[in-house]
Amino acid sequence: MPAPHPIEHLYVEHHGWLQGWLRHRLNNAADAADLAHDTFVRVLQRRQSPSLLEPRAYLRTIARGLVIDLWRHRDIEQAWLETVAQLPEGEAPSPEVTALAIEALVAIDRMLDALPARMRSIFLMAQLEGVPCPGIAERMGVSLSTVERDLAKALRHCYQLMFESAP
Repeated sequence: MPAPHPIEHLYVEHHGWLQGWLRHRLNNAADAADLAHDTFVRVLQRRQSPSLLEPRAYLRTIARGLVIDLWRHRDIEQAWLETVAQLPEGEAPSPEVTALAIEALVAIDRMLDALPARMRSIFLMAQLEGVPCPGIAERMGVSLSTVERDLAKALRHCYQLMFESAP
């Protein structure tokens, strides 16, 4: 009988443990099952086979990131639903629009999270508050060229993600 594939071995040996770890962390069996599955999907998506000395630490690291993503997604969804609840009756978006809006907000959150803190602050001041570059430089105590460079990098990052995710 041939030896099992390394990922199959990883799954057989550690899936039950991982699902239990997630169940304890999330206090929800269904979410734990979903995230355990998603963890192994991530392992499969990686190009190299895991030959690990500490497989549980490896799986826990991936799963912890997925838990954080789940919590952030739920926070964004809750904020959206609270905002929509304040709209006058009849102006609430359809479930389809709500789903699309939440997905867009999650994508924006991921994009912003990928930026270094100063670059993110500069980008948000420029885009959300409409503060011109000299005003941002003054507020942040950095040079105008630093603001312009960071803003250009942030915009390139946005465009790059936009074109990567385009069909």
